[in-house]
Amino acid sequence: MQNKGLVKLFAVLFGLVSIYQLSFTFKNNQIDADAKTFAESKFQTPDEINEAEIHYLDSLSNVEAYNIGVASFTGKEVKEKAMNLGLDLKGGLNVILQISVRDILYGLSNNSKDPAFNKALVDAEEIQKDAQEPYLDSFFDAWDAVKGDQNLASPDIFANKDLEGVIELNMTDSDVRKKLEEKVDESIVSAFEVLRKRIDQFGVTSPNIQRLGNSGRVLVELPGVKDVKRATDLITTTAQLQFWDVDNGQALGNFLTLANNALIAKLGVNEKEAAVEVQDSTDTEGDSAIDELLGETTTDSTATTQVNPLFDLFSPPRTGGMLALKAEDKEKLQSYLEMPEVKSQLPPAARYIKFAFGLPEVDEETGVEYVDFYALKGNRDDEPELSGGVVTDARQSYSQTNKPTVSMQMNAKGAKIWEEMTGRAFAQKSQIAIVLDDIVYSAPTASNGAIPGGNTEISGNFTVKDAEDLANVLRAGKLPARAEIIQADQVGPSLGKEAIESGTKSFLIALALVLIWMILYYGKAGIFADIALLLNILLIFGVLSGLGAVLTLPGLAGIVLTIGMSVDANVLIFERIREELGKGKSQKEAVKDGFANALSSILDANITTGLTAIILFVFGTGPIKGFATTLLIGIVTSLFTAIFITRLLVDWYVNSGKSLDFSTSITKNLFKKNNINFIGKRKVAYVVSGILILICLGSLFTNKLDQGIDFVGGRTYQVRFPAAVSSEQVADDLSAVFNSVEVKTIGSANQLKISTKYKVDENSVEVDEEVKTMLFNGLKSYLPQGESFKDFSEGKDDVGIVLSSKVSPTIADDIKRESFLAVLGSLLVVFLYILFRFKKWQFSLGAVAAVFHDVIIVLGVFSLLYKFMPFSMEIDQAFIAAILTVIGYSLNDTVVVFDRIREVLAERAGFKGGVNINSAINSTLSRTLNTSLTTLVVLLAMFIFGAESLRGLLFALIVGVVVGTYSSVFIATPLMYDTLKNKGIALPKEDEDKK
Repeated sequence: MQNKGLVKLFAVLFGLVSIYQLSFTFKNNQIDADAKTFAESKFQTPDEINEAEIHYLDSLSNVEAYNIGVASFTGKEVKEKAMNLGLDLKGGLNVILQISVRDILYGLSNNSKDPAFNKALVDAEEIQKDAQEPYLDSFFDAWDAVKGDQNLASPDIFANKDLEGVIELNMTDSDVRKKLEEKVDESIVSAFEVLRKRIDQFGVTSPNIQRLGNSGRVLVELPGVKDVKRATDLITTTAQLQFWDVDNGQALGNFLTLANNALIAKLGVNEKEAAVEVQDSTDTEGDSAIDELLGETTTDSTATTQVNPLFDLFSPPRTGGMLALKAEDKEKLQSYLEMPEVKSQLPPAARYIKFAFGLPEVDEETGVEYVDFYALKGNRDDEPELSGGVVTDARQSYSQTNKPTVSMQMNAKGAKIWEEMTGRAFAQKSQIAIVLDDIVYSAPTASNGAIPGGNTEISGNFTVKDAEDLANVLRAGKLPARAEIIQADQVGPSLGKEAIESGTKSFLIALALVLIWMILYYGKAGIFADIALLLNILLIFGVLSGLGAVLTLPGLAGIVLTIGMSVDANVLIFERIREELGKGKSQKEAVKDGFANALSSILDANITTGLTAIILFVFGTGPIKGFATTLLIGIVTSLFTAIFITRLLVDWYVNSGKSLDFSTSITKNLFKKNNINFIGKRKVAYVVSGILILICLGSLFTNKLDQGIDFVGGRTYQVRFPAAVSSEQVADDLSAVFNSVEVKTIGSANQLKISTKYKVDENSVEVDEEVKTMLFNGLKSYLPQGESFKDFSEGKDDVGIVLSSKVSPTIADDIKRESFLAVLGSLLVVFLYILFRFKKWQFSLGAVAAVFHDVIIVLGVFSLLYKFMPFSMEIDQAFIAAILTVIGYSLNDTVVVFDRIREVLAERAGFKGGVNINSAINSTLSRTLNTSLTTLVVLLAMFIFGAESLRGLLFALIVGVVVGTYSSVFIATPLMYDTLKNKGIALPKEDEDKK
């Protein structure tokens, strides 16, 4: 092998980088464990423990938590670099939100009362129930059906004052459509930004929010979230943009002093007697800021240092607030200000004052996070003088000096009030706070006097991103759009913990079995394959961590499957080396030719599997995308370790003059003298396969499949009980509640999976809570005495809901369509690839026919057995992932056989009545059975010892591996041969003469 030094360098570098990346995961786990230990030592209740954990972790966010000698990292940086665990491993909430385009259109029309327009909105919603197109397309179809002589560019609809300059009276509906598409997209971007900022403030570690394509759908993942109701309220509430006058602080100086004294009295803080040096005019920044606010300008030459509960929290303002404080002290200050003893110190003129905080800002020198503290002038009704509904547009622009600014326009009503507010702010030298969701995003001054007309330029020390963010916030004030949850998965922390434990256990057992098997079968060479395999696993986890990818349970299954693929490459190599040794070649020559001859099969097999994984990645979501990610990474690392690392180790051993056997005494002559007439037995195989396919198709048409909510919509809850329960009895009880309900036992007898289509078309949080309440009331007799709804919802003490899912019919239709396209796309891509590689359509036909055969049998087995198996065999997204993996695996086997057939045909000049095909299949039989058995052992270990939620996926893979191995020999190859023969492809002339 050439460039051995380069391979060694890459191997060492990749290994070190992987260890470096994974070290953050280990350190993060240690920090989390320390936080948990600290919290449990201080508190008793779960809520207090959870809050203490969060405070502990927050305290390490901006301080050094990990030092590797050449660099140090804060707790926040460690968290960001650690491997992300999916919700199925960590617990939490995963939702897909649909931002209502209907509401956006209605808002853009200025709440039009036009009958035709409102009918079109309603009709579009009806069309959407069965359509795959965006809502805007459905709306225009509905509008065309009802508009008559009307145009959308009507003063009663979109040619209103709010859209003046955007939509003109002379515009056609086609012109209006283009403008609406822009406006709808802007509104969705604004809604997305508001959601992102809300989630950033929620306090969940490693949240994920992303817009899905150009639709109004947004994916939100909140790992480890405890208060699910609060989280769902947070992400579904309409944005509340408000404008408030800011109190300049002069009326509050005396209040802060009185409040501080009240806190000293209440908290029992004593003076610390200490000598203090005389301070001159260069007083500390913090004291100067507070003194200025309080009107104090002198200091004594001697003083006593006193602990001031309120003043000790403050520092100078950062970006325009009255004062600032550390972000970690915000809750403490809020608790102080809510105390009756403190509230009573407010002067009568300020009794309606509202206190608010600005956005967090990190001090670049210290790394400490600060927030500004504001006092807003409130009123009896707690209503702002001006709300965000008056904002008609806002966008980032530039001032005359080319500095980023924000341009804002208001409607006539807003412009009048805005002129009054800015005039007042100018006269009083105060500010106007722009508040969204109780957070002050900006507090500009009116430096040039009152602003008439409603057109305003907001300037400040903005970056372009700051200005864009503020413009999004201002636009969100005009956003009346609901954000409805159309798909949701909630995993309880106990289930996530169990998934980690079972996943780790099954992974280690599977790995140990493979390592032992390789040594038992290939002897010393097996040890080298094991070393390459262990490096492969290290690289997979290192790459996952480095890319910031999320590890899910299906992803873990993908890694285990990668182990089988990695072994397959080594098996192909070792079997070819054994063949070369059997021809009498020296060890060095056999190793060289063995690696060279195996390369084509290895590349073809991995490319076909990789193509199906890419399709799965494109069409999959959530955990399924995680499965595809690990599979793709595993393919690349498997190729590297098998082709280069194993070769490096084998060459090193052989070149040192030592003898290396690629077998043991038991396996030395195994499969060496095979001479099975596979082509001659093909008709028997056709009959067997035909019978199996007829049985499977019959079951699919009569018994059908157990479609999960991913494909039909609905709500599913996995509920645990303190003791074993009868699924039939529970189903009877819940039928009286929901009318339509399905109940299955999952795993142990005290765990049920309950599915219902009750109010399946309604996606509001209120309906979600209603269904959950009805479920709780229906199950009360099976729950512990005194169990509360809150405890039941959170699965407290491992009783109640441990997992819940919701899929609306609309997104279920999308999932079905995408699943169909994924399977069809994978078959088409594979057909074309095999045609490209083997140059004959007969090879492609044989491969695709074998895949169809395998898919139908897997589907048939699920149809036949789903009523009897003690685990879920629902057809869901995970099952589609399994089908695509079966396609990849089946093709992997088939391509290896085809590759050998092509090689044999080239060496021996033709088919010779199937003799050479038989010879090729017999020569690959050792590899085929070895790889299949290894993969089966891995899958069975995961199936037996792994998580309950993976059993359906793994069972599909197990069936797929068995039928895929069979079809590559008895279906794909015979069909390819028969089509060639029927086309009249002649035998070589020498064979014709013999006949």
